[in-house]
Amino acid sequence: MIWNDCCNSLKISISLFIVFLTGGLHANTYAQVSFVEKDFILLELRTSQYDLYSNLEEWTGNEKDYEDQQEESAREEYPEPRSVMFRSMMVPGWGQVTNRQIWKVPIIYGLFAGVGYYNYTLTEQYHGYRAAFYNQDRAERGEESDFRFGPTPDFIPEGVSTQELRRTRDNLRNRRDFSYVIMFLAYGLNVLDAYVYAHMRSFDVSDDLSANTTISPGILEGGTPGVNVRITFTRKGN
Repeated sequence: MIWNDCCNSLKISISLFIVFLTGGLHANTYAQVSFVEKDFILLELRTSQYDLYSNLEEWTGNEKDYEDQQEESAREEYPEPRSVMFRSMMVPGWGQVTNRQIWKVPIIYGLFAGVGYYNYTLTEQYHGYRAAFYNQDRAERGEESDFRFGPTPDFIPEGVSTQELRRTRDNLRNRRDFSYVIMFLAYGLNVLDAYVYAHMRSFDVSDDLSANTTISPGILEGGTPGVNVRITFTRKGN
C-alpha cells in the first residue's frame, strides 16, 4: 500500500515536472521568437531608412549633375559673347562657327581674298608707275637711270608725261594704302558680327511675336510738353 502511494506520487511529480519543463521551453521559445522578430523588424526599419537616405543622396547628386549638364548645354547653345569675340580676333570666322553660322565663313574669307587681291593689283601698278616716273624723270634731266625701282613695265603706255606718271603713282599709292584700311575694317566687321550675334542669339525672334505701340502726351525736362512712345513686344494671342 505504501509502495503504491509512493509510486503514484513519483508519477505525479514526474508528470508535473515534464509539464513544467514543456511549458517553460515553450515560453522560452516564444520569447526568443518574439525577440528575434523584434530585432528583425528594427533591422528591416534601419535598412529601409538607409536605403531611403541613400536614394535621397543619389537623387540629390543626380539633380546636381543634371543642373551642371543643363548649364553646360546652355553654354554650348549660348556661348559667352566675350569668348566668341576673342575667338574671332584670333582666327577670323571662328566666332561665326561658334555661333553656328558657318555660312558666314566663306563670305568673310571671300571679302578678305577680294580686298587682298585688290591690294596686290594696286601694289603692282604702283611699283610700275613709280619705276616709270623715276626713270623718265632722270632721263629728262639728262641723267642716266640707275633703275633704282626697276625698269619701266610694258603695261605703261608710251608718250605719257612725267607729271601724269607722278599723279598716277600718287593716286595708286593712296588707293593701295586705303585698301589696308578696308582690310582692317573687314577684320573688325568679322569680330563685331560674331560679338553682336552672340548677344542677340538668345532673343526670341519667332514669328508669333507682335508689338503694341502706345503714344501718350507727357512732360519733358523743364516742363516742356512732349510725347511718350512705348513699344511692348508680346506673343500673338496673349
